[in-house]
Amino acid sequence: GAIELAEAVLRSIKANRRRKLRFLYRLSDPLETKIAKVARAVYGASGVEFDRDAETDLELLAKHGYDTLPVCIAKTNKSLSDDPAKRGRPRDFTITVNRLRVSAGAGFVVVICGNIVTMPGLPKVPAAERIKVSASGKTTGLA
Repeated sequence: GAIELAEAVLRSIKANRRRKLRFLYRLSDPLETKIAKVARAVYGASGVEFDRDAETDLELLAKHGYDTLPVCIAKTNKSLSDDPAKRGRPRDFTITVNRLRVSAGAGFVVVICGNIVTMPGLPKVPAAERIKVSASGKTTGLA
């Protein structure tokens, strides 16, 4: 199925070469605007609310110049809303932003909505660095 999908994507691109790519927001838009535009256009939200921690994060990110980065919305995969109980195509809902985190290396701001678990980063010394294989083939450092 992957080859067929890739071929369909290529056909669509070729058929629409004259159409200009249109982004949902400008990088110069404030973070609140970027988040609201994605929430409305992609998820169908009627609005966005920022809790106290998120408002503090917004101020801090703007102060340090991270407000020009694109956004990546982290929310439940079980709903278009930030509430996993709202199944199907919910209408007239508000997305609540709890926190914002900078992923400077990746070049975006992670917008955390709802009760989700984000993937942890590696520790300063990853466990893989403790694994050794001797000349005789003995492996150590796995425990």
